[in-house]
Amino acid sequence: MTKITLVASGDLRESANVQCWPAQAVMEAKLTEVLARMGHELVRGHPVKEPQGHGFIASQREGMDIFAGLDPDAPLIVAEAVWQYSHHLLAGLTSHRGPILTVANWEGEWPGLVGLLNLNGSLTKAGVAYASIWSEDFEDAFFTEKLDEWLSTGTIVHDASHVSAFVGDAGPDAALVQDIANDLRRNKAILGVFDEGCMGMYNAIIPDELLMPMGLFKERLSQSALYHATLQVPEAEGRAAYQWMLDRGMTFHLGTNPATQLIEAQVIDQCRMYIAAVRMADSFGCEAIGIQYQQGLKDLLPASDLVEGMLNNDDRPDVTRTDGSVIRPGEAIVHFNEVDECAAVDGLLINRLHRALGQPVETTLHDLRWGGPDLSDTHEGYVWVLEISGAAPPAHHPGGWAGSASHRQPAMFFPFGGGTLKGYAREGEIVWSRIYVEGGALKMDMGRGQAVTLPPEEQERRSQATNPQWPIMNAILSGVSRDQMMGRHKANHIQVVYATSAAEADRALRARAALATELGIDVSLCGVTE
Repeated sequence: MTKITLVASGDLRESANVQCWPAQAVMEAKLTEVLARMGHELVRGHPVKEPQGHGFIASQREGMDIFAGLDPDAPLIVAEAVWQYSHHLLAGLTSHRGPILTVANWEGEWPGLVGLLNLNGSLTKAGVAYASIWSEDFEDAFFTEKLDEWLSTGTIVHDASHVSAFVGDAGPDAALVQDIANDLRRNKAILGVFDEGCMGMYNAIIPDELLMPMGLFKERLSQSALYHATLQVPEAEGRAAYQWMLDRGMTFHLGTNPATQLIEAQVIDQCRMYIAAVRMADSFGCEAIGIQYQQGLKDLLPASDLVEGMLNNDDRPDVTRTDGSVIRPGEAIVHFNEVDECAAVDGLLINRLHRALGQPVETTLHDLRWGGPDLSDTHEGYVWVLEISGAAPPAHHPGGWAGSASHRQPAMFFPFGGGTLKGYAREGEIVWSRIYVEGGALKMDMGRGQAVTLPPEEQERRSQATNPQWPIMNAILSGVSRDQMMGRHKANHIQVVYATSAAEADRALRARAALATELGIDVSLCGVTE
């Protein structure tokens, strides 16, 4: 019998760890049972903390101390049924010599899949070897066969037949692509980073030296400065932005108890933050900005999600300078959620290229959250639930602002509340992508797909199975199976943007692949061919 060590990373917020622990405990019990049947013993590398009510590693220091006491040559399983902060484990995993396996349950309730993908992306960036698997019940043939492969060899090989290197060009858009690349390298662009490193997402930080050859530079800003700037915005200006959204038909689900419900004062403060963010972007000359919005800001202000969705939309409330001139009228200010700098680069390229092509510029990242068959049988194939934790641009929703709604963010994450910008994404052709760091270089995966509309009952089932306050894009990804996607993807996030037709989406994909290649990014196509 082989003894295998198990570790589990959790959130930095104890309220989340306590609420999510039961799902983790069920997963660990099932893994223990399956491995025992296969002749192996799964042993926790750290005890359940009974006084705290959970068994998660809840800080970087705690993770370091735990790994210091583990056998560095033992086979190790990182089991995740929840969202987790990868930096809790990363230090220990970088020096662990035994085979590492990351495992997640296939559930929508708590985003264990998202936590696993973030850890995988972080390990990839750090150059740490690992294997990865996932399962709905830990009894299916895919899981048991891949687990046996890891137990026998210490590695797992996933099907990557859907992946091919991009070696083409932009075709009829070659001159346009060259102009954009030349302009970036000549005139440069600034990414405004409000506190780098959200929720331990090491994979979402791009070293400056990889950005500089493309003409991209970071302006490191502080959420404290954003907090101060928000307080300087008169309430009347915030209320005017709120009224602008109401006039366009957006629904705000308001209550009276600020501890658990969205109240108008929270929304007004979010609108003040939006105005402050636009002015700071203008003041520092930032083409794109990213607000960390979690640790730190959440203890001072309502969540920034509504702000982020507003920023990413061409049609948004005007914000003026002191001289009365409007800042970038009728144009989105690219926001990269959770200060994901990989999404920043992608979003900036999308904005420039799609605007030049006359295609929709509104883009967002989503979590690759979960998915499954459409139980209504409206659509064949695997339908992913792409779900970002708070806001999508209204242009992604049927009816725009009128098809969007705001719900209070969960109290266990955001004590001061704040509203989301929720909707169910409209039907349409999409291009998906992800930039990531591997081997000290920037790489990019790209593919095609369709956002699909589901009947209300099926849509509600999916929303309630995840976080019903958050926006969802139900997507079918062309030519990529569930397990191919999971085996290849190097991040918890996936970038999406619409095109007006399948032909225009193909054109936009080709042009952006060529643009990224020209800028020095190693591009792969997933599920599509040139």
